[in-house]
Parts: sequence; structure tokens; C-alpha cells
Amino acid sequence: MIGITMGDPAGVGPEVTLKAVDAMSPEDQAQTRIFGCRATLEAAQKAVGTSVDLDAVLIDIPVEGAPLPFGVEDPRAGDAAFRFVEAAVRAAEANEIGCIVTAPLNKATLNAAGHHYDGHTGMLAHLTGQPKAWMILASDKLKVIHVSTHVSLKDAIDRATPEQILKTIRIGNDHLKRIGYDKPRIAVAGINPHCGEGGLFGTEDDVQVVPAVKAAQEEGIDAHGPISADTLFHRAYNGAFDLIVAQYHDQGHIPVKLVAFDTGVNVTLGLPIDRTSVDHGTAFDIAGKGIANHENMVHAIAYARKLAAGR
Repeated sequence: MIGITMGDPAGVGPEVTLKAVDAMSPEDQAQTRIFGCRATLEAAQKAVGTSVDLDAVLIDIPVEGAPLPFGVEDPRAGDAAFRFVEAAVRAAEANEIGCIVTAPLNKATLNAAGHHYDGHTGMLAHLTGQPKAWMILASDKLKVIHVSTHVSLKDAIDRATPEQILKTIRIGNDHLKRIGYDKPRIAVAGINPHCGEGGLFGTEDDVQVVPAVKAAQEEGIDAHGPISADTLFHRAYNGAFDLIVAQYHDQGHIPVKLVAFDTGVNVTLGLPIDRTSVDHGTAFDIAGKGIANHENMVHAIAYARKLAAGR
């Protein structure tokens, strides 16, 4: 069983959720639950023309004033997005569902509603009582795990300590083994251009990255690096490595979104529960028009079923 959280009620989450569920086989629909608002989903069904039996799949969580206008930022929508996720987390903790799949939320409305998180990853860590969670972006030919995500570039460099980089390598190695890689080949991206060029462009790679890679190698992990990021992603895309450890958000997100914008899946690691997600935002500019592409949601659901089957 998987659970899909509807996301921000004013965004495209309700639409892509309905389209993906509507495309499922009856057997897969029976193993799916949507955590969302009936009034919003009924409005979205009219927009997209689907005929999902909400009575069979919906865990109804009412939203004040629903259906809220599509495409408009509203703190009520931010609060609802939080409550959908919270309900799904509790269901996962109770083993009622094997994996959570999240439709996009809006960070501004989430925080305006008083839920002060940097996004799903930090929220899920807090809801499950974990100090940190990790984000991996997974596609067929490129998989990237991040040392840090939604922080400033300055803070990201400070957070790339040897200890944190080593933890990230371990988490990524364990996940790839779980999904079928016997001995994952892990490449660690450098922080500075050309990994500092022997200290000309900074010493962070020598001081922060090298010790982490050496420690991982001593644990038997097939880790390599630091490797200059300007060539690393091309090499990994062409099969040289199974996973890249990116040091900060844009270093990892830009390459994956370039090569797998509609198929890349956001996976949260380091939690006692499993979660996958689409790798796009709420798209308020097209919300409610029935034209949102649900391909990314289909891939997130497929990844979730694979994780749920292996629990």
C-alpha cells in the first residue's frame, strides 16, 4: 500500500495525483490511498476529466473554504499541505502504508501558516523525530544525493564537514544496495572549481572532502573523490559511477533536472519511513487548467512501490 499526499490544494498536486491514479490498474488503485481534501479533488476532477472513485481511495482531510481558488497563494492551503503529510506520516509509522508519495507544496504558504520548514525533507525529519534527512534525486542514468539542500551557498560550504559528507556517502551507499546495486560506485563532487586546484581556489576540498572519502574507503565503500563537478556529472551520466554526492542544492539539482526533468524522482533517505516525490513545484500559473503533466508523479509512484515491496 502507498499513500499519496495531495500537496498544496491551490497547485497542480490534485491534478497530477488524480491523473496518475486514474491511469493505474484496478489492482494498483486498490493498493493506493490519497491523503487530501474531497472538495478540492472533486473540483480538480472536473478540470482534468478523470473519474477516480474517491470513496475507494481517499482519506478525506477537510480544508477550510475548500475548494480554494487554484493558482492563488493561501495560508489555508499551506496548513492543509502540512496536515496531509502529517496524516500520511502517522499512517506510515503504523504500517498502514509502505511508502509516502508527495505532490508539491508551496514553501511560502507553508511558512505563512506557521509551519516553519524548508520543504518536505525538513518537515519529514521533524515529524519522525530525526535530526536530519537526506535528499536523493534519482533517474535512470543519473542519481545524486546531497550533503545539504535548502540553505545558502555560504552555509552549504560550512555544513560540508568531513563527518557530514561521510554520513551522506554511507546513506547513499545503503540506499543503492537496497535497490539492487551490489557494490555502488560513489563519486564525491568537489566544492571548489577544479577541487581547489591545489589550494589556488580554496582548501575546502583538501580539508573537508578528502578525509570523508578516505574514511568511506576504509569502511569498504567504493568511494572516489573529490572529483571536479564540471566533468563528474557527464562521466556519471555515461556510466562511470552509480551515485554522485553533491555538496549543495544547485550542484546536484541542475544536472538531474536538465537530463530528467519529467522522470527524476525525489527520494528522502535517513528516516524510519520511506518517501518519494515529484521533482517539480506547485506551478500556480497552470493550476486548475487540467493541463499539468503527471509523468513525474507516475515515476514517483513506481519508485515508491519498489520501496514498499522491499520493506
